[in-house]
Amino acid sequence: MPLIAEPLRLDAVIERFPLKTPFRISGHTFEDSAVVTVTLSSGDHRGRAEASGVYYFHETVETILADLEDVRREVERGVTRQGLQALLPVGGARNALDCAFWDLDAACAGVPVWSLAGVGAPRPLLTTCTIGIDAPEMMAQRARDYVGARAIKVKLSGDDLDAERICAVRAAREEVWLGVDGNQGFTPASLAALLQTLEACRVQLIEQPFPRGLDHLLETYDGAIEIALDESIQTLNDIEGVSPRCQVVNLKLDKSGGLTEALLMARAARARGLKVMVGNMTGTSLGMAPGFIVGQLCDVVDLDGPLLLARDRTPAADYVDGYIDCGPQVWGGG
Repeated sequence: MPLIAEPLRLDAVIERFPLKTPFRISGHTFEDSAVVTVTLSSGDHRGRAEASGVYYFHETVETILADLEDVRREVERGVTRQGLQALLPVGGARNALDCAFWDLDAACAGVPVWSLAGVGAPRPLLTTCTIGIDAPEMMAQRARDYVGARAIKVKLSGDDLDAERICAVRAAREEVWLGVDGNQGFTPASLAALLQTLEACRVQLIEQPFPRGLDHLLETYDGAIEIALDESIQTLNDIEGVSPRCQVVNLKLDKSGGLTEALLMARAARARGLKVMVGNMTGTSLGMAPGFIVGQLCDVVDLDGPLLLARDRTPAADYVDGYIDCGPQVWGGG
């Protein structure tokens, strides 16, 4: 791969993409998808990417932009993607820069990102379609609205309505793969009380039931449904200490600080016998595209962010018959 031969220029802007409807998860409601869009330019070549940040670590687009400004001089003096890993901690700023570097490296080399990443030619991926917390009948209607969905993920809150919510969604879509996401909102008692309903509704995955840092509570869980950890798994170091009650780890590029670490995490998780999931913090197709590369190594894919938006970028990922396909025109085409 040829080195970037000309000086770098970093441009970063905040963009806001309205959601179709407010999106509620346990402890948080999103009104729009706010992202920082980064462009790295070198001569006639450029690389683009976006980041949303990690809201539960109090990252915002404003803090991401400030973090980028703090390292502007080092970046424009010629830091490499490898050097970036030490320059910034994990989070939205490093994610945006890391993925922009991948796009730029591909453009300079004249080959697609998937080739540089060693994942093989990408194939369309079955993706979950996510339903935020709402009244049970509204969630059932949203399940019906996802006409082409083959897999649905339901956000739950740990309250007394969760059983009705999951039953309503299952009744609306008898045929789909179904997972639930607690976003740290459950207690051992509330999960135990819901478990019979989850099993009866053929739920196949429970994501992050308990708060980050309290993974030992999984020792109280005696169900057969697989457990995925999301907020508990941030970086490569977390793979080594994952709870033995966890079968799936959910990788998100805003958490890992970009595609570089996410690929390392996916391969490390597989080496430990864990299943791998890739998710998103909402965003446009530009934000999903690097995750689509990671998704080629994953068992579960949750890259539905653009489906929640009132408008997406152009060019956009294709969502057809429950699958996502991010072609080279979206990002990383080389």
